[in-house]
Amino acid sequence: MSKVGVIMGSKSDLPVMQDAIDILKGFDIEVEVDIVSAHRTPEKLFDYSKNAHTRGIKVIVAGAGGAAHLPGMVASLSPLPVVGVPVKSSNSIDGWDSVLSILQMPGGVPVATVALNGAKNAGILAAQILGSADQCILDKVMVYKEGLKAKVHESAKDL
Repeated sequence: MSKVGVIMGSKSDLPVMQDAIDILKGFDIEVEVDIVSAHRTPEKLFDYSKNAHTRGIKVIVAGAGGAAHLPGMVASLSPLPVVGVPVKSSNSIDGWDSVLSILQMPGGVPVATVALNGAKNAGILAAQILGSADQCILDKVMVYKEGLKAKVHESAKDL
């Protein structure tokens, strides 16, 4: 079974990152959740990044606030796709520092970046990546997207 690693810089990021966890579990995708601080636990970051693929993880969703080095550092060390979630944290400059830290990666070290606090979309993107090679997950993503369309049509009827 494919797994997605959902990591964050601190426990205070969990309320945002829970959206990614929930959407992935809704697609019946196994999720490994951990706290990996780029600045406070660099050894753990190196170990996690270099070895996640050996534990069956196929995509890493990494959320971080403030300087937000976690997604980029993970991407620099891991062969896996990384989806970065900028988190508006208490030490953030209105979230822009996190957005730009994750978005502005140098050539050769890609991080797919979602909106500020956009962990739900990060989870969906991770499922879509897995779905490109797993028909069961792809089918669930397609059903999910059809559900979004149906909600819009229902909302329009209520006008």
